[in-house]
Amino acid sequence: MKHLPRRSHRVVLAAVTSALALAGAALVVPSLAQAAASTLGAAAAQSGRYFGTAIAANRLGDSTYSTIAAREFNMITAENEMKPEALQPNRGQFNFSSGDQIYNWATQRGLKVRGHTLAWHAQQPGWMQSLNGSNLRQAMID
Repeated sequence: MKHLPRRSHRVVLAAVTSALALAGAALVVPSLAQAAASTLGAAAAQSGRYFGTAIAANRLGDSTYSTIAAREFNMITAENEMKPEALQPNRGQFNFSSGDQIYNWATQRGLKVRGHTLAWHAQQPGWMQSLNGSNLRQAMID
């Protein structure tokens, strides 16, 4: 084996040291970024925000849909299940089952739940569309 002059040893040593430092940095930087924000919800939480999505109760059985929703978001709202048409299809007849399903699914996973607008211009039950004044106000209170 041929010996390298001392200067060559220093150049090789410097090159190996630089390569190891760069390799180490390459390993550290992605892991810091991943730890900092591994999901959309985690990225939002870093600045005190939430990142949410609307979900449908009838889609929670779809494992791809529910897995992505649970992993990426830290806030959920119902697509339509908490709108007047779904909550009170007939006056005095309330149905909270789908809204409860979404709420329970989300809270069991530690997700925040935001309600949907109650007085929505669309998806009102037929019985509510003809109400006005104090009758409409009372229906909203009920």
